[in-house]
Formats: sequence, structure tokens, C-alpha cells
Amino acid sequence: MVLGWLWFGPLFGKQWMATMGWTPERMAAMRNDPAMKNKMMRGYALMAVGALLMAFVLSHSIVFAGSYMAVSGISAGLQAALWSVVGFIAPVLLGAVLWENKPWKWWFIMVGYYLADLLVMGVILGMWM
Repeated sequence: MVLGWLWFGPLFGKQWMATMGWTPERMAAMRNDPAMKNKMMRGYALMAVGALLMAFVLSHSIVFAGSYMAVSGISAGLQAALWSVVGFIAPVLLGAVLWENKPWKWWFIMVGYYLADLLVMGVILGMWM
């Protein structure tokens, strides 16, 4: 959650908002709308559950990477994270560029976020397992 705040805030927040067609005024209005606040809180809660699920699945990928590629620890975590992004995240998000008219810049921001997110998870899980 902290990485998401950094990524979509100080690091790439303005670029991401532009790719979404959002303005700072719209974001401020959304923050001040009580119904939107409730929706955002549910969204944060669901994203936290999704992050836990992603970490759980990544832990299984690390075990598989360790048995299949004869690597362990942080190296297995990083490899499992990288291949998860290359094999699943990047192709799925590609559909938004091809069919939903999202700009390529959006794709790079999103894939970069998930790459960073999974690499951090991979390091933590790799050290722990």
C-alpha cells in the first residue's frame, strides 16, 4: 500500500492522472464527496486483500522457481516476480491499450508499478522462505 501511495502520488501521480483524463480539481472533488470517500475506502480494503492474495500466489511461484530453476532465497523471489509480470501482468494490461484506448504511457506506469510491487514482495518472501 505504501508503494502504491508513492507510485501514484509523488513519483508518477501527475502522469497517471493525465493518462486517466483526470484533473487535480476532479481529484479534489472526489476526495470531498462523502459517497466517493466510502467507495475509496472499500477500494483500499479490497486492494489490501488483493495484495495479500498476490503475495500468497507469489510465494507458491517462489517455491516452484526454487525447485525448477535451482535457485533460492531472494534470487528465487526476484525471478518469480519478474516472470509473473512478464507472463501475466504485462499481457493483461496490454488489452487496455489495444481495446480501451489507454495510452502506452499508462501501460508503462501500471506495469512498472506491478513490477516494483512484485519485486518488493519477492525480496521479502525470498528472505522469509
